[in-house]
Amino acid sequence: MTENISYIRDHFLEAEKPPAANSSAFAWIRNNLFSTWKDAVLTILAVAALVYYVPKAVNWLFISAVWTGADRTACLTVDQGGQLESGWNGACWAYVNDRFVQFMFGSYPRDELWRPLLVAAMFVALLVPLLIPKVPRKGLNALLLLVVFPIVSFFLLIGGFGLRHVETSLWGGLMVTLIISFVGIVVSLPAGILLALGRRSSMPIMKTASIFFIELIRGVPLITVLFMASVLLPLFLTPGNNIDKFLRALIGVSIFASAYMAEVIRGGLQAIPKGQYEAADALGLNYFHKMTFIVLPQAIKLVIPGIVNTFIGMFKDTSLVTIISMYDLLGIVKASFGDSGWITPVTPLTGLIFAGFVFWIFCFGMSRYSAFVERRLDTSHKR
Repeated sequence: MTENISYIRDHFLEAEKPPAANSSAFAWIRNNLFSTWKDAVLTILAVAALVYYVPKAVNWLFISAVWTGADRTACLTVDQGGQLESGWNGACWAYVNDRFVQFMFGSYPRDELWRPLLVAAMFVALLVPLLIPKVPRKGLNALLLLVVFPIVSFFLLIGGFGLRHVETSLWGGLMVTLIISFVGIVVSLPAGILLALGRRSSMPIMKTASIFFIELIRGVPLITVLFMASVLLPLFLTPGNNIDKFLRALIGVSIFASAYMAEVIRGGLQAIPKGQYEAADALGLNYFHKMTFIVLPQAIKLVIPGIVNTFIGMFKDTSLVTIISMYDLLGIVKASFGDSGWITPVTPLTGLIFAGFVFWIFCFGMSRYSAFVERRLDTSHKR
């Protein structure tokens, strides 16, 4: 029995030429900004807004701004009668220049500023090599930054090694913001890991205590935590003993950040497949080795954006320490608005723009480094 084959291909279709790649600027604009009529409308509106606002902003911030001056008169305009009057011609950067040292260090004695400057130089010298992957001896570097550096910095700033004692009430500005942020980051990450592991523990007491701590701290605002650390904490001490106000702020911020960090780490732990745990058990690893070498490295890699997001939020939340009369960068900028020597309509806005720009620089830097770490640790083939 034979089959009737109606058609047999005796040749293949010829290969077509690949489509011409158009990588010109015009093609990118057409594909990304004017691909649909909605995109075209939004693009036109955005361009119109930029054309209208950007020149005015540049003029106010730079061209018409006042860069030098000894007092408020430098930032006021003169009317036709020769009298000084309030004006909005430009930013008053002379005010920022005059208060710059105060914005950076608060009321720290001016003849002792070499001490926080030395601490800042040490911090940069230890942090930069730790962030560069190719620099060797990461363990020693981390030990110096996380253990030795805080101890040496404490004695340098507050007074040790025979140096003059400087009370923490005189600290302020960006120095306070960076110190609280650094301590909060160093404490919250390991504490968050322990809390996350405790919440997933099979031991009832450990699990209950971790859940209670996390839910209690996450359920109240940071202002409440700082207030409790400032007012209630001394009540548990014996009469005559007291905890430094700045140390209370460090404790409050660290506790608050640890609770949020715990939930970020727990999300990473839940994302690890069950097979990873079973494989570690099959190799005979104990709990410590399983978590240290198998589970936590994968979990932390998955939640790097969440970890950095928590760090950024904590860095900005340091402004709330004003509730216990500690003045970080934003707090000391706002406190300077009452200076009669610099009262003008543009002084507050100029100061807030300066503080916002400084915060943005640090937050943007953390965000970009986070993206770099994500790309470096990406084991997939998607680039």
